[in-house]
Amino acid sequence: MTRDQKKKMLILMVNMFIAIGSFGIIIPILPAYLISIGQGGKAAGLMLSIFAGAQLIMSPIAGKWADKYGRRVMIIAGVSVLAISMFVFYFSDSIGVLYLSRVIGGIGAALLVPAIFAYVADITSMDQRAKGNSLISASMSLGIVIGPGIGGFLADFGLKMPLLVSAIVGVFAVVFSAFMLKESRVAKVDAPSKKPEPMVKEIAQSVNKPYFIPLVITLVMSFGLMAYESVLGLFVDNQFGASPKDIAIMVTSTGIISVIIQLFAVDRVVRRFGEKAVLSIFLGVAALGFLLSIIAPSYILFFGVTMIIFLATSILRPVLTTLISKLAGEEQGFAMGMNNAYMSIGNVLGPLLAGVLYDVQILYPFMLGLIVLVGTMFLSMKWKSPRATVV
Repeated sequence: MTRDQKKKMLILMVNMFIAIGSFGIIIPILPAYLISIGQGGKAAGLMLSIFAGAQLIMSPIAGKWADKYGRRVMIIAGVSVLAISMFVFYFSDSIGVLYLSRVIGGIGAALLVPAIFAYVADITSMDQRAKGNSLISASMSLGIVIGPGIGGFLADFGLKMPLLVSAIVGVFAVVFSAFMLKESRVAKVDAPSKKPEPMVKEIAQSVNKPYFIPLVITLVMSFGLMAYESVLGLFVDNQFGASPKDIAIMVTSTGIISVIIQLFAVDRVVRRFGEKAVLSIFLGVAALGFLLSIIAPSYILFFGVTMIIFLATSILRPVLTTLISKLAGEEQGFAMGMNNAYMSIGNVLGPLLAGVLYDVQILYPFMLGLIVLVGTMFLSMKWKSPRATVV
């Protein structure tokens, strides 16, 4: 990458890190905070699903806006809306208003994420695309790792302090982007104005796109990963008597390995084998991880299996984004919006179905993940890419 490309990538990475990290810093205080206002696990689950649901509904529209109005304005708008959601969260103790803050946050994420990945597509060549997307994914993973740690530290100064700091950092991100980020393409403000299509119709239209199969795989991967994560703590506590510290170490370790893989390995692996081969291989690795998680006899071995699963998904995520981007042509914003929408569908359905199955039999969520990943691996192997640029 040139010096200018690296500068732009750094600005994008900072934005993504702040967006993910600012949400992550509230995770350590969320259980105690909900208890303090008379709420519990149901509210925590609903907050996650509401956020993902709002992101799902808004993503296709936001993707089109990124194509029409430009990436920069959508990135700034996304960070601004995320900051507003944190202020709403901080200034209220009403569960209804907290749910509203999650709707606002989901909309902000929908505005931000597709625009950032579309920006990456604008400033990178086909050969650089996997590296650019892996750097953005690494900044997301880093936010997931560092955010909760900062939140735990700030909680010593007051239960709501992480919420206030998150909102203030969001404001700084808005100012930072407004001054530092330049538009990556000519905005299509003179294009005829079209009424936004319903989200369901947008998703139906995506069936005919050349990147439909990667979108389906994105949904399945997000579904499996969120199903796994949503019951992870409950499972290791039930099966192996894991302490909160054990669970925290596991979650942090998986985040660290994701950052390392996305920073240093994804681009090399893709250049060696090609996106399509990498997709099939690591879907198989993830499926193997789910199989081993069913039979792991101890916490240590389950820990190792979890690392394998997150290693695979840390490679799959940027590779899928790269595939979709390469096949999207001029509609990068719409394609990235659909990518975000399909991911959100998985993020909504995964925890809900995993929770229901877990209550029936604690191994059922892992069995379901295994079945859908094996099926998706065979789908990936049979899929023929419509362009020669994807190998």
